[in-house]
This record gives sequence, structure tokens and C-alpha cells, in this order.
Amino acid sequence: MHGKVSIIGAGTAGLVAGRDLASAGISTTIYDQKEELGIPVRASGIISINGLKMSGIAYESAVTNTLRGARIHAGSSIMKISAREPVAKVLDRKRLSDICEYEADHAGAKIVKGRRITGHMIENLHRNSIMIGADGAVSNVAKHFGMGPVERYVLTYKAEFNVDIEDPDSVDLFFDKKAFPGLFAWTCPNAKDLLEVGVGVDSGKANSKKAIERFIAMKEVKEMVGDAKMIDNGASMIPLRMRKRIVDPEKRVLLVGDAAGQVKGTTGGGIVYGSAAAIMAAKAIRDNLSKGKSLSEYERMFVRRYGSDLRLHGYINRFYSSLESRTIGRIIGVMNFLGMDSFVSKYGDMDLPSLLIKRFFLRGLI
Repeated sequence: MHGKVSIIGAGTAGLVAGRDLASAGISTTIYDQKEELGIPVRASGIISINGLKMSGIAYESAVTNTLRGARIHAGSSIMKISAREPVAKVLDRKRLSDICEYEADHAGAKIVKGRRITGHMIENLHRNSIMIGADGAVSNVAKHFGMGPVERYVLTYKAEFNVDIEDPDSVDLFFDKKAFPGLFAWTCPNAKDLLEVGVGVDSGKANSKKAIERFIAMKEVKEMVGDAKMIDNGASMIPLRMRKRIVDPEKRVLLVGDAAGQVKGTTGGGIVYGSAAAIMAAKAIRDNLSKGKSLSEYERMFVRRYGSDLRLHGYINRFYSSLESRTIGRIIGVMNFLGMDSFVSKYGDMDLPSLLIKRFFLRGLI
């Protein structure tokens, strides 16, 4: 198929898009500033099983743990959510990057590493190719082509500790408006003897490094960590709003993943929506080159399939972010009393909250 595509950014979304485009016979080159992809690891690796299936990535060799449940903490209240079947996998993000790189390369995409991404470079590449911006939250591609700002970010900080974990198939989520404004804190068993401790805070409202220091000092976390030494740590910036424009059909520019702001507002997770967007962007480009369809089909496909759920993630985030931890604790107490913990355990979906709401109505529970 005639046509050329330049992808800026070799994260998961960029590599998935490159894989699908190259598989269709489209000349595809992926550029990244890093000499080695996937390093340093800044993001958590908790990803729903359904979401992983959507990506088409052969992720199995990157799995380090399987999750079936969560404990939600707010004030003195705890809600336990557990499922009979596994609902999520914890992945080694470096290994996942290696798998995505292999799949894109094996499909025929050219991957150029260690290339400094400048406006001049973007302009030169864009003259002769369709361009995909997959270059993260602070996207040079989005900025260069005036695709509009991301209106809200959270700052995360995570660390890992070698400890023996009593319950290796459940995560703990801690909600506290004062300590973790805008998101929450968490502990996650990345493996049976490797505990991840992390926080997410609204940019401009808190310092993520100070927030994680306070979190580690909390009684519940101190009991988990004990005297173990921190073996790894890192900070990142995550967009919590989608850009108003994720495609410019006239300029032949598309944004995917964090560059587009395609991230769950409830958790900050971006792999599921970013991978889905990458697959849709690749399809829109194929249809543009082979059938003359507008590249704007990409945005229409994504918004039609995931727009309502992304908005719902945002509404949920704004709701719990506005409440004091004691108020969330009372809500959890009421939900426990009504048996909602069992309902959420059975019907909840990490990626598609609209499904839970629909099941609520179908069963006459509200």
C-alpha cells in the first residue's frame, strides 16, 4: 500500500500503531529520543486482562503477577472487592516495551532510537508523511501543530521494596483529599516478594515526592514495608483530560495515547485506551490511503467507542477528589451495608465503568 507514516514516540501506543501500519504494508518509521526503549520505568504495570486482549499484544511473558481484588481505604473504612477470576495482570513494563518493539520490528516498521525530537525534525518528516504523535503527556507533536492543551495533569511517584507479601493478589487504594489531592495512593504486589508503593497528586496542589514520603510513613504502609530498603523509584506526569483535538485531517496529524490525553481519570492508566486508539488510528490511515476516507474517522471511531467511558472516568475522579476522606469512608460504609461490595466484585470493569452502571439499572438496584 502506497503511503508513508512517521510516528514520534516509541511507547506502547506508538509501537502498536507502527505494528498495525507496517503489517498492512505501509512504510512506517518510529522515532524515539531514548537509546533503549522502556527505560527508565516510570509507570505502574497494572492492566486489566480485558484491556490487554484489546491491544493484541502478546503480553504473557511480561506478566509478574495476577490480581483478583482490591481494598479501598478512606478514613477508617475499608471496602473489599474480590473476583473469582483474575481481573488484571501486573506487567514488567520494560519487558512489555521489548515485546511491543519486537512486534513492530517483526511487522516491518523501522525504529530509530536516540533521535532528538525537535520542531525542525517534525516539520521535515511531516512534509512527506502522515504523522502520529505518540510522544507522551507533554507532546512536541501536539504543540507543534497547535492541537490544544491538556487541561489537567497528575504527578505520580512510585517506589519498590523487596518484602514478603501476605496477600499477593490484591491491591490497596488509599483516598485522602488532603494527602493525595486529585488521585490516590496505592500499594501493589508486583510479584510475591516485590511491593510497589505509589501516589498520584494533582499538579499544582501537591509535591509527589513529599506525598510518597508521607504515605510510606503511614501506619498501614509501614507495616507492609517494615525495614526494607527502597530499591527503585521514579516520578512521572500523566494527563487526566483528553485534548480537544486528537486529529487534524488537513495537516495529516493524529495523536494517540498520553499525547492525546487518552487516560483513565479514575486511575491514570493509559495503556488500554492508548492501545485501542493506536489500532483505530492505524485503521483510519489505511482507509485514507486505500479508500480516500478522511483521517477524522479516527476521532469519530474513538469517541463513539470510548468517549462516554472516558468522560465517566473523569466525572468519577472529580467526584471523589472533591470529598473528604471521612465522607468517602461513610459512602463505603453504606455500600458495604447494602452489599455493593459484592456487586462491584462481580460486575465491575476497570476500563468501562458504563458497564457497571448499565448492570445496575438492568437489575433494578437504583
